[in-house]
Formats: sequence, C-alpha cells, structure tokens
Amino acid sequence: MDLLNTLVEKGLRRELPSREEALAVLATSDDDLLDVVAAAGKVRRQWFGRRVKLNYLVNLKSGLCPEDCSYCSQRLGSKAEILKYTWLKPDEASRAAAAGVAGGAKRVCLVASGRGPTDRDVDRVSQTIGAIKEQNADVEVCACLGLLSEGQAERLKAAGADAYNHNLNTSEATYGDITTTHTYADRVETVRHAQGAGLSACSGLIAGMGESDADLVDVVFGLRELDPDSVPVNFLIPFEGTPLADEWNLTPQRALRILAMVRFVCPDVEVRLAGGREVHLRTMQPLALHLVNSIFLGDYLTSEGQEGKADLDMIADAGFEVEGTDTTTLPGHRVGGCDSPCGDAPADAGEPAGADAASARTDLVTVRRRGAGTDLAPNA
Repeated sequence: MDLLNTLVEKGLRRELPSREEALAVLATSDDDLLDVVAAAGKVRRQWFGRRVKLNYLVNLKSGLCPEDCSYCSQRLGSKAEILKYTWLKPDEASRAAAAGVAGGAKRVCLVASGRGPTDRDVDRVSQTIGAIKEQNADVEVCACLGLLSEGQAERLKAAGADAYNHNLNTSEATYGDITTTHTYADRVETVRHAQGAGLSACSGLIAGMGESDADLVDVVFGLRELDPDSVPVNFLIPFEGTPLADEWNLTPQRALRILAMVRFVCPDVEVRLAGGREVHLRTMQPLALHLVNSIFLGDYLTSEGQEGKADLDMIADAGFEVEGTDTTTLPGHRVGGCDSPCGDAPADAGEPAGADAASARTDLVTVRRRGAGTDLAPNA
C-alpha cells in the first residue's frame, strides 16, 4: 500500500505526515489492519527496538474532584462507586510505589484528583517524591496533579520529580463538550509550565468518547506541536455513574488503528498504552506492543488492570523485553526536542466508527478495590 510505504519512510526520517495521511490510517479496513500494524511497527523498532518501558500508577488522592470532566469516575457529580480517600502519607505512597518497582516499573506516576495543587499539596508531593527516591534512587517519578500555578513546576523539579503529566485528552474544537470547568488552553499552559521548569513533559489523549476521526488527528497534531517526550493513549473506560457510561464505540481493530496513527505522527516519542487497554483491546493487546513502547503495569487510578504477571508474560511471549533503569528511553536526538514541522493538509471530518452496542463488555470494567487507599496488596 503506497500510503503505508510513505508513512514508514517519513517515520524513519522523523518527518511528520499530513493530516490527510493520518486520517487515511484511521480509515483503513480491517483487511489491511495487519499491514498497518507491521508498517507502524517498523517505525517503532527504528527508534525503540523491542524495548517496553513499564510505568506504575499510585493514586495519591482518590475521588471528590471539583472538575466536571465527563469521562472521569472521580468527577464532580460522579455516581461511580470508586474508592474515595484523601492524601496518602509519604510512607504509604512510597510502599505503593515500591510494589510497582519490584514488578519491573521504571517510572512511578503520582496522581491526585483535583483542579490543581495548592502550595501545601506541592509540599506533600515533594515529601513523597523524596521518600520514593530514598528507597529507589534510579526510578523515574512523574507527577500528575492537575493545572499548575506559576512556580509549582520548578518546586516539583527541585524535589526530584523527573516528569509531569497533563493530558490534552481531545481536540480543542470539542474540548468544551467534555469539560466546562477548565479549557484546552489551560491544559496547554500547564504542559508548557512543566517544560519551562525542565521537567519531561507527558501529555496524551483519550479515545472512544464519541469523537470523529478529525478530532483524533487534531489532538495528536496538537500534541506533536507541544512536543512532549511521552504520549499516553487512553481508551475510555465507560464507568457506570458517569456521563459517558454508554460510550462503547471502540473495537480492538479501531484501537490498533488509533495507536498506529499516533506512532506515525509521533515516530520518535514514547507512546504509552494507557488506561482501557484490557477493556477495548482485550486479546489483541500483544499486537499493540508493535506500536507502543511503553505500558502501565497492573492497575489504574480507579479501575483494575490485568495481573502484573500477565503483563510481563505478554511482553515476553510477544518477543519484547522490559526496559531496564540503565537504559535511556528516548533516542539521543530528542534531548533537544524534535524540530520537524507538522504537515497541515486539508481533510474532511470523519464520523466515529462505532461498535455494535451488543458487544459492549461492561463486565471488563472492574472498580479498583486493592492497593493504594486499601488494606489489600496492590497488583504489580
């Protein structure tokens, strides 16, 4: 297929595709799916070999968020029966992180619900970062605390944070449809705060919220313009009790096409398979390893993932290897950022490809009841 040959060539040169080419990836048929995966896999292997980076989430504060993000089980007004607890103490968070590190995680992601941290919250998280680094000096720590105020990113950096996560989630044009309590521009500003402080920026998206193909391409091109070091791709987990509980419009095949499109647009960036992979990719998860070079190990913020051992077995069985702490994730040229221009070819908005409602697997959405905030052992 000429399209795929062109995209591989561009990916190997770090040349970005046009919007038209990115849209064409999403429009490919199921008959062409393995060809799409194989093509994007060539680009993935060029920059990351067969390494898979493992990341581990620690939910520092769960639920009771004042923001109204429609996709989130912790949102204002959520009726999802998730765990709710206030800030974990530094030693509690450190123990939770240690379980992930013991399971092979190279990065620990410290997440707290809320609009953004107060200065006191930054102090709490700084103490937690110190406790984690004291026990595991080589582990990367990424903070995800919401919108940052002036100077807060610098304080996290001084405390030992390596990265900051703040996702764009969806296109600027449709952002107001999923959230009204803050804006797309607010999120962009926070990513730039993190970058300005010298933190490695982590920013991604959520697919499966009813968006069009054009929306998906727009948010990925928006991310490429921001130039984060890592791009997590989440697939909506339709929690009962949230406004998007009925949004079951992803198939495993569409999820793989989305991941391939992200890889072509972000060829040399850490693309992370994040929340919702078990729900929407299901038995097709191993194929996704040919597209992404990073996954979360074990559970997510408020939902349970597959067993940590199953993750490790999947990686080994698919012929990949877990990335060690002595290996640099990103290719050397990304130290100074990627300066390749984004393509901007015109394209028409596409309609989302919906799955049959009867195929919705609500049985795969399992609320987290173990790990941080409970007396039960974590999944790692």
